[in-house]
Amino acid sequence: MVKKGSLRNALTLLLVFVGINLVWYGLSLLVDKPILPAPGSVYNALGTLAGESIWMHAGYSLLRIFTGILAALIVGLLLGMVMGRSLFWNKLLDPVVYLTYPIPKIALLPVVMLFFGLGETSKILMIALILVFQIIISVRDGVKAIPENAYDVLSCIGAGSVQKFWHITFPGAMSVILSTIRVSLGTAISVLFFTEIYGTRYGMGYFIMDAWLRMSYSEMYAGILMLSLIGFLLFMLVDALDRRFMKWRK
Repeated sequence: MVKKGSLRNALTLLLVFVGINLVWYGLSLLVDKPILPAPGSVYNALGTLAGESIWMHAGYSLLRIFTGILAALIVGLLLGMVMGRSLFWNKLLDPVVYLTYPIPKIALLPVVMLFFGLGETSKILMIALILVFQIIISVRDGVKAIPENAYDVLSCIGAGSVQKFWHITFPGAMSVILSTIRVSLGTAISVLFFTEIYGTRYGMGYFIMDAWLRMSYSEMYAGILMLSLIGFLLFMLVDALDRRFMKWRK
């Protein structure tokens, strides 16, 4: 059943990929200008760049994304669980979260760069800011939704606080964390693109904008494809973690 489902999903992805490329090829013929090269030209550029610098730029972007997600997870998991299990801390921190959450994080980019400079810290911090509030709210709601009698069952068999956390609280929080990261990943990558335009010579954002300024459109689209591939692989990684750790939901 699992293999048939995986094969069906792979076939669906392949058909969608082929369909997108056919539409892309048709549009390139219709536009007939260098600003929209044919897929073959872009894939050829991607193959050429794969042996040069594009993997270095992709590596820098991946490192920033992972570090930002890790920072957001540490802060968001801690605060979300505290707010979910403690009425006092929830009342204290809830207004702070709800007042700061609606602020468009991309608008904070100039402020973050003023305080933390144009280096790695500001780029990682922007990604963390995108994710952390959603993780806090999701974890808090996920933990609060766990029925108290679930803990009572473990108490009856002599389980301690650590065992209750590991077998009940953490799985409940992990479920909403993975869902939140899956939803927020696209926004985090978009913010990364903007941050990599400033104060760096490494990263997919810099690579794409540099190719655009040089009017090397095949390389520009190759960079966009690489950034899309990074997002796709991260999305698949989250799905794999969901299947690995959330078997109880199946």
